[in-house]
Amino acid sequence: MKNIIRKLQTIPFISKFMLNHYAPYKGAGIEIDQFDLKNYHIRVKMPLNRKNQNFVGTHFGGSLYAMVDPFYMLMLIQHLGPEYIVWDKAASINFLAPGRSTVFADIHLDAAEIEQIKSLAANNAPVYRNYSLNIVDESGLRIAEVQKTLYIRKKRAKAIKPQA
Repeated sequence: MKNIIRKLQTIPFISKFMLNHYAPYKGAGIEIDQFDLKNYHIRVKMPLNRKNQNFVGTHFGGSLYAMVDPFYMLMLIQHLGPEYIVWDKAASINFLAPGRSTVFADIHLDAAEIEQIKSLAANNAPVYRNYSLNIVDESGLRIAEVQKTLYIRKKRAKAIKPQA
């Protein structure tokens, strides 16, 4: 059953549906607007509403971070394949302006990045990659900048146990 779910998650329409119905995202009003793994792009949006407002009526900082949290890891897992370990290692968010409307974030990678990671990880050594992205409002004003560090390592071949 676990393998079937993993296989289904590789289908973009199903992945987008699952993420849009993921309880923390649904609760905060976060929506995956575009999910194009083939072209290394995900666009996420979050309208301002009572579910994600802070005390002063602007976007709650935790929701701003949540809207971008898993996507570099998910894209790398998808493009590197099951022979790699990918984990979020560190993150920071710098709030630049109050979010008072719908906000958006575009998460991008490219084929060259995937190939570079594979090359760096070929000897099974850990690889750390840093990514930066902006969260912007409808007018293009930068609301926040997010920095992510990911840990990536090629899995070691499993030893075959001798038959007794």
